[in-house]
Amino acid sequence: MIREEAARLGFSFTGVARAEQMDEEARRLENWLNAGMHGQMGYMANHFDKRIDPRKLVEGAKSVVSLLYNYYPEQRQSDPAAPKISRYAYGEDYHFVLKRKLKDLLHFIREEIGEVSGRCFVDSAPVLERDWARRSGVGWIGRNTMLINPKAGSYYFLAELILDLELVYDHPIKDFCGTCTRCIEACPTEAISPGGYVVDGSKCISYFTIELREAIPEEYRGQFDNWMFGCDICQEVCPWNRFSTPHSEPAFEPHPQLLEMTKGDWEELTEDVFRELFRRSAVKRTGFAGLRRNLGFLGEG
Repeated sequence: MIREEAARLGFSFTGVARAEQMDEEARRLENWLNAGMHGQMGYMANHFDKRIDPRKLVEGAKSVVSLLYNYYPEQRQSDPAAPKISRYAYGEDYHFVLKRKLKDLLHFIREEIGEVSGRCFVDSAPVLERDWARRSGVGWIGRNTMLINPKAGSYYFLAELILDLELVYDHPIKDFCGTCTRCIEACPTEAISPGGYVVDGSKCISYFTIELREAIPEEYRGQFDNWMFGCDICQEVCPWNRFSTPHSEPAFEPHPQLLEMTKGDWEELTEDVFRELFRRSAVKRTGFAGLRRNLGFLGEG
């Protein structure tokens, strides 16, 4: 019943895992943090106990429902020389779009089943989203550390409901990366470890262009492959994304001007145009000054 309603709301895949402490994932997260791979993303080190145990987020939690929502766009930026924006940020900020849908799903569950305690999460709280999605069988975590679904690739937003409701639990699926190392070879900043499955966040183009608040380190000049906000390289080269199909979410349609902007248009970007283009977009996260910094870093390369 929950899966059917999730599909009606537009989610492509739904899986369920038992809510419990994640010991193996905790060790991996601790090693990653100790190696400083979170860079200046200090929030990644906060609430460690909640990250590894959903029962500390929802008292009496029994199930973690993981949902995937497609964002793969049909259209592309028209000027091949224009600075690039990650596809996830073409339309309205996914945090708001998915949160509305999750609240509707939680309301539905309460109407159909009765008093259920639960919370909705969309990349905004200490939840190990990809690990829960892997545990619930909606994909495996690839060498690029993205969650990959064997039928549909990796251009998906992840969302969760943590509930005090016992459900039928799914199981992890096999890792189908095989011997493929395309993502490792394609990453211009060598952010993915030589064997894969670990990304040094402090070397990732998405980190530099979105999370970093200060000047981008000079040693990376010329290595951004023209990405000004985020980066899709490790997804673009992934063979599993040949199964990606365009989304059907009106809220993710880009601003009419966005994809037509030329290299020159971006170089002359004003704050007014920035506000108009990205009024409801995740690009607001970097701000006008941050985007100007990114454009300057690309332009002088």
